[in-house]
Amino acid sequence: MYEKTVVLIKPDAVERNLIGKILSEYERNDLKISDMNLMTASKETTEAHYAEHKGKPFFERLVAYLTRSPIVVLVIEGENAISRVRALNGTTNPADSGDNTIRALYGLSLSENTVHSSDSKESAEREYAIWFE
Repeated sequence: MYEKTVVLIKPDAVERNLIGKILSEYERNDLKISDMNLMTASKETTEAHYAEHKGKPFFERLVAYLTRSPIVVLVIEGENAISRVRALNGTTNPADSGDNTIRALYGLSLSENTVHSSDSKESAEREYAIWFE
């Protein structure tokens, strides 16, 4: 099934000049980058993006992290893009991610894990509206 998904290249990766390396992983795996913005996320946009975590102990740290410096927001398209991008990214904790996943290669910690991607079609649509509309 042809899908679109949203990916955030997070501040820790942008700060370490990893944008090109991360983009090449998606392209090398026959996924198409169809939209891309380099921006500094606002607190309001970040809170909307992570609304499901509001009230959790880590929420404020998460918002502070994502707004501390520029991020890259992408739309990636392809066959089964959502599951393929999530597999390429690896699990949330880089220490638990499979070899050669983006998070295993570049993630610093559970909280600075380099990338985010939508986990479902519904999330991708919601996140697209937050970041691109």
